[in-house]
Amino acid sequence: MKVLIYGASINPQRYAYLAAHMLHQKGHELVLVGIKKGELLGASIRPNDWIEANVDTVTLYVGPQNQEGLLDYLRKLKPRRVIFNPGTENEKLEKSLNEEGILTEEACTLVLLQTGQF
Repeated sequence: MKVLIYGASINPQRYAYLAAHMLHQKGHELVLVGIKKGELLGASIRPNDWIEANVDTVTLYVGPQNQEGLLDYLRKLKPRRVIFNPGTENEKLEKSLNEEGILTEEACTLVLLQTGQF
């Protein structure tokens, strides 16, 4: 499954970093998108407007204050679902995505992976 981490980070203290490693260990194909350049697990972190084909899931690691323009971006990306990790919840954005036919879930990607619910 192709998973896009929005808010990817090379900082080992960040949950996005931990999620990338766990997703990679579970065999998922990663697309990393973030504001800071870097490389993680052999993949470059792409700019916030990077469009990748055939993304199944987007897992968010940016708070609502940094989600301006995210609806338009996700419309172009057309993922099957978007996971709102703790601290990224945004009722308005979730509602808009659901209206577009994109599934949303308020959950922790790390917990979903560890419990076999991803």
